Parts: sequence; structure tokens; C-alpha cells
Amino acid sequence: MPDIVLETERLILRTAEDGDGERLYRHLNSAKLKEHLGGPAERIELEQRVARMIAAQARDGFSFLLMHEKDTGEMVGHCGLKRVDAKGAPNPGDIEIGWVVREDRWRRGYASEAVKAVLRWAFEVHDAPHVVALTSEANAPSWRFMEALGMARRADLDFDDPDYPPEENPTKVYTITREQWEKPA
Repeated sequence: MPDIVLETERLILRTAEDGDGERLYRHLNSAKLKEHLGGPAERIELEQRVARMIAAQARDGFSFLLMHEKDTGEMVGHCGLKRVDAKGAPNPGDIEIGWVVREDRWRRGYASEAVKAVLRWAFEVHDAPHVVALTSEANAPSWRFMEALGMARRADLDFDDPDYPPEENPTKVYTITREQWEKPA
């Protein structure tokens, strides 16, 4: 049974459970949604991703969480934390935030709502000194959102990830410290 970890005004963020691979496949696996994330995945890959999420939650006390609308109960994305483990990353083990919102729920503010709750979770519950986010130059909506959140580019941490094609490299790294997060906007 999944645990509800965070709630926002419109969202419930819960831990992953067996069977979520199929839900990820149905709701979060389109070519457009995965354009800068390595493309659509096979079901087995998504089942393996869910297994990693469950293991991370057990090991670290955090993971990527599945987002559901309170009004409908539908899965609309995921947002959460994990340890940096990308091939070639110069900062393995840092706490990384990531998010994806289902295409038919874009431009409703769900990413912002979820990311703000997850950053609070990272800093207040997990005592993170800083949180990083990874993207590519080609994914302008992603890095613009990171900047809007108050994250700063850390070009010294950029790296080439062999799991992504040349047009998605280098991987750009953004970070936000606890102090930056605590500052009023």
C-alpha cells in the first residue's frame, strides 16, 4: 500500500507501489512528454524504474513520488527526490529533484505546486544542504522553470551523459541551497 507523503492544495504525492509501471506507461510515456528524457520507455523499463523508486524510498526515506489530482484521483505526474546517479555526473549522491506532468495537465501550475512542496520536504524533513536539478540546453522549458524557482546554474557541474543523444548533452546542472530557498521572493 502506498503512503501519502505530501499534499498540496490540489495534489496528493504518494510513494510508488507494484503495478505503478503500467500506470506510468499509460499516463507518462508519450513521445512529446519524453522528448528530452530519452524517449518513451518499454513497460519493463518502467517496472524497473518503479522498483528503483520503492528501493530508494526504503533506503533513503525519499524517492520520486506519484502525483494524483485530489479532485479526480487521476495520476497526473511525478515529482520527488533521488540521489544523483547519472553516468558521468561529478556530484554523485547529491539530492536531485525531478518532475514530469502529464501532457493534458500542462499549464495548470501542477509542476510549480509539486516542486515547491518537494523542496520544502528536502530542506525541512531531509535536512538537505542543497538540491540539484538536471536538464539539457535543448529543454528550455525545464531550465527556465528551474531559474524561475530560484535555482542557479552550476556550469562547473555540467557533464556528458552517455545515456542521452548528442543533442541532449551536455547535461546542465542547476542548484538551490537551503539559504536561497529560505529567502523570501
